[in-house]
Amino acid sequence: MSDNEAILLKNEDEEEIKPIIVRKQKQNITFRFAKRTIDIIAGLVGTILLIPITILVWLVRIIKKENNGPLFFEQLRIGKNGKQFRMYKYRSMCMNADETLKKYLEENEDARKEYKKYKKLKNDPRITKVGCFLRKTSLDEFPQFLNVLKGDMSLVGPRPYLPREQKDMGEYYSAIIKVKPGITGPWQVRGRNKLEFEDRLKLDLEYVNNMSIKEDIKMVWKTLTKVVKKDGAI
Repeated sequence: MSDNEAILLKNEDEEEIKPIIVRKQKQNITFRFAKRTIDIIAGLVGTILLIPITILVWLVRIIKKENNGPLFFEQLRIGKNGKQFRMYKYRSMCMNADETLKKYLEENEDARKEYKKYKKLKNDPRITKVGCFLRKTSLDEFPQFLNVLKGDMSLVGPRPYLPREQKDMGEYYSAIIKVKPGITGPWQVRGRNKLEFEDRLKLDLEYVNNMSIKEDIKMVWKTLTKVVKKDGAI
C-alpha cells in the first residue's frame, strides 16, 4: 500500500490538473508524546512569562495613549481537522479593523492587489504605533502560548489560517489541517511577510510531509534568530 496520497490541484483556468503529493504521516506514539510534551513545557513557560509581559504592554499602551479597547484580541482560526478555535493575541490594530480594511481596499486598487497576493499589507492602516512595535518584536503573538497549553496549537506548525482564507487555500487545505497550527513554522523561518500566499501554502505542505522533532527544534532556533534581527516583520 502506498505511503502517499495525491491531491489534484486545478489551475486558475481549470484546464490542467497537477497532483500535490501528501505523504501519509507515520506518527508513532513516541513522536506524538514528545511533541505534546514539548508543547506543554513551552506553554507553561510562555504562560508564566505572559504575566510580566502583559503588565509591560498595558503600561506602554497607557503611556502612548492607545489604551482604548481591550488589551487582548481573540480571532477565530482554522485548527486541526478544520475545527475552529479562538486564537489569542495582543491587540495591535485599531478598533473596527475589519471595516477599516474593507474601506481602505475599496479606495486603493494597489492595496487590493497586494492583499490578494500576500493576504497582508506592508503599510497596513489598521496597525497602531504600539501595535507596530509589538509586531516587529513578535510580542503580539505571545498570548498564543495559552493556545498551546490548551492544545489548540503546537509550538511549531503551519500558522493558523483565517476561516475566510479556506477557499483561497484550495486543495492544500485538506493536507494542512492534518496537523495542529503553530506559533511558529516554515512561513516564519523562510520569508515571513515577504512570501506570497501561494508560497506559504507550499511551505506548509512541505512541513506536513516532513514533520519531525529535529525539524521543529531547528525552526524554533531559526525563529528566535529572525525575531532578534526583526527579519521579515511588519
